[in-house]
Amino acid sequence: MNTTMMRAIVYTEYGSPDVLRLEEVEKPYPSPDEVLIQVRATTVTAGDVNLRGFSFVPDGLKLLTRLVFGLRRPRQAILGTEVAGEIVAVGKNVTRFKVGDAVFGIGSDRLGAYAEYVTRKAEEALALIPQGMTFEEAVSVPFGAMTAYYFLKDRANLQAGQHVLVNGASGGVGVYAVQIAKVLGAEVTAVCSTRNIAIARELGADHVIDYTCEDFKINPALYNVIIDTVVGAMTFKQAKTALKSDGLYLAVAGGIGEMIRSVWNKRIIVGTPPETAELMNALVAMLKAGQIKPVIDRTYVLEETTEAHRYVETRRKRGSVVITLAPMDEA
Repeated sequence: MNTTMMRAIVYTEYGSPDVLRLEEVEKPYPSPDEVLIQVRATTVTAGDVNLRGFSFVPDGLKLLTRLVFGLRRPRQAILGTEVAGEIVAVGKNVTRFKVGDAVFGIGSDRLGAYAEYVTRKAEEALALIPQGMTFEEAVSVPFGAMTAYYFLKDRANLQAGQHVLVNGASGGVGVYAVQIAKVLGAEVTAVCSTRNIAIARELGADHVIDYTCEDFKINPALYNVIIDTVVGAMTFKQAKTALKSDGLYLAVAGGIGEMIRSVWNKRIIVGTPPETAELMNALVAMLKAGQIKPVIDRTYVLEETTEAHRYVETRRKRGSVVITLAPMDEA
């Protein structure tokens, strides 16, 4: 076995899930402030799908996304933002982790987790997996939970007793928005389809609205906060009738319109959560306390990554779609 090579899912052009292919590529090596992780699980997030085919990129942001990640072709050939696995090597300056640690985290600017090995900076969004959690469970947490925590706690300063509506309550961010809003003491209304009503209630929603037969926007001035996680579902103009006079619209999936309006309208909150060790530690604390739990829809193996992307593009996934990799001695 060639120890300098590894299997990875690569892509060299934008397009449908068919642009993804399994290849052997050079194994990464950690810099002095990095750790090398043997990947045991990763996920297909909306971010991964966007970088491959721009499927969920809000209107007006496709060109900006290409400018950042590659105008004509992707600059990073290996996708994968979330990772869970075992540390097999550490850089000389690393003191936070050691070889053998089971860790999980996210690196949306670094990617690379659709592979047998990936490097991550030790001081960034990486943490030890809580005892008793599987790699699959752990890897499904960072993207959705970090986004929900950032918008609800850090940006909206959600308070106990306030009423929050979660649009897209069964999605990758929505399942954690429901749970974290409850942790913060809010009264939660979840908006989802008929097939997801049960899971919304299981996650703690006080009220559930089935969008296939009811429009939450007919409830005037009811909500302190609306967190919208569905691309193209609504605008602030459409949602504001349901908000209290000082209510906030958290445009998690907002387009260029919400970004521009947020400059002068402070009730519209946009942004990207900072992927930090501090945020990861906050999520770990909630996991250990049993305040949030992972939600996994489907699990695929690395060779099925194309099919996993195809499923995510149906917009029907609940929680996370996980990709698993066998340990090297089982591969």
